Amino acid sequence: SKLTNLGHLEMTWRSRVHFHPLLVRILHKSRLRYYGKPEKKMDMPYQAYFEVADGSGMMSMVLWNSLCPKWYHSMKVGTVLLLAKYAIKSSYPFKTHPTPGDSQMKRFATIEICLNVRDPPTEISIIPEEMVKPEWGLPEVKYRFITRSELDDLPHNHSCDVIGLVTFVGRAERARKREHSEDFWLYRWAHAIDGTSDQPFILELFATSQPDVFERIHPMTYLVCTQMRVMTENPSRTVYLTTSNESQIFITGWHKGQPYAKDAKVKNFLQWTKSQSEADQIKKTVIGGYYPFPRPPDSFLKY
Repeated sequence: SKLTNLGHLEMTWRSRVHFHPLLVRILHKSRLRYYGKPEKKMDMPYQAYFEVADGSGMMSMVLWNSLCPKWYHSMKVGTVLLLAKYAIKSSYPFKTHPTPGDSQMKRFATIEICLNVRDPPTEISIIPEEMVKPEWGLPEVKYRFITRSELDDLPHNHSCDVIGLVTFVGRAERARKREHSEDFWLYRWAHAIDGTSDQPFILELFATSQPDVFERIHPMTYLVCTQMRVMTENPSRTVYLTTSNESQIFITGWHKGQPYAKDAKVKNFLQWTKSQSEADQIKKTVIGGYYPFPRPPDSFLKY
């Protein structure tokens, strides 16, 4: 069928009601958001954002309501989609934006693609990777991996991806989303090393929409965290990383077929792990317990 592209959509969307099909690749994926309220009777008040791209640039795509349980887990970073009968709307201004791996890519920020169960009922097809043709011109997923030795030089709130060997994982803890709120964030602390520094990555991992992975983080697993934010804890200048709305977490058993497997820094890390003695590393690992962070001062006077 006749296809359109994201750049053409941005120029012509106000003058059209029906749009030609789109062929796009998913570059980023947000956590699933539940927006139900007791007074509103909605069957499935769910929403998820994706950043999708073709040869012309990148645009946000929103998956709504009952399409979320049906499609959310199938739509992975790197998945190629054929979309028909979608809607176009002006962008929601307060949405978070991931940092693209390719800084040269054009971002179409004024509009977003809406996938709905009706008005109109969107048709979604997933194209298997082996059927994707180079002539379609779809961009590859790119990452911003850093090593632990590079972390201390990065500015506050910088976005990056990391890979490391888990040496510590704390228990799951809860924090209120807002004061006096009944809603909680679930998170846990982890340490991961990559051989480039004596210090580990200190990771504050909030439960994303991947409970199967979040619950199984344990020492000696290879952990990949994408779209992490650099946080500098003053006055101690302690640097740690925290998850963002678009973070994805992967552990041993989930790495196969992920786009980051081709990244040079990931390959370097795997090379380093081959030189390590598993028995030596296991002796240094810790699991569970209370992890006070930032660390309190070592004397009561300083405290």
